[in-house]
Amino acid sequence: MPDLVTVQVADPEAAALFAREGENSTRQALLRRALAVGGTLTLGGVVVAGLPGLAHSAPSPAQDARILNLVLLLENLEAEFYAEALRRGSLKGELRQFARVVGSHERAHVAFITKALGRAARKKPTFAFGNATRNPARFTAAALALEDLGVAAYNGQAANLTKPTLAAAARIVSVEARHAAWIRFIAGESPAPGPTDQPATAAKVTAAVRRTKFVKSA
Repeated sequence: MPDLVTVQVADPEAAALFAREGENSTRQALLRRALAVGGTLTLGGVVVAGLPGLAHSAPSPAQDARILNLVLLLENLEAEFYAEALRRGSLKGELRQFARVVGSHERAHVAFITKALGRAARKKPTFAFGNATRNPARFTAAALALEDLGVAAYNGQAANLTKPTLAAAARIVSVEARHAAWIRFIAGESPAPGPTDQPATAAKVTAAVRRTKFVKSA
């Protein structure tokens, strides 16, 4: 079985948002607005293991499995985040529509990747989202961050995948990019703030997940 991503959270009750290295002023402004409404953000630590060599090994089926397990963690996180926000009932209008539509997409992504991995699929973690699913402003900030992270994660691992798996991943990342554009539009931000996107390494992706403190157990 391939190496898996192992995540343990020290303080699962904290409602936190990730901040990718080199975050732009657009995201900073949105997070400031969320803080004004929802309180403080707490950044905590996780222990991440099982990702050696993702950015350096030649493409192989075994490496495909490691990468797919990495993005499966993100897809599960997003799917559960949107599902809980809808259960809370605090979202209205287009924001609720976004959570409903995008949540269904993320569940489909989870099913697709899980089927592709078969018995090698990582165990679904448990999550604790705190106030991020109770307050529309904090939900918006977190959704924007998570969707941007998803796009960066897929882009960052594209060159490390075999051609068949890359073709399958491309069908997902284009949809993730539409999600990111949609939540930016809802937030009053530019849907396309730059001519290119910055890819994220596996280490940066796992660090971003760590900072959310949304993952309770792996």
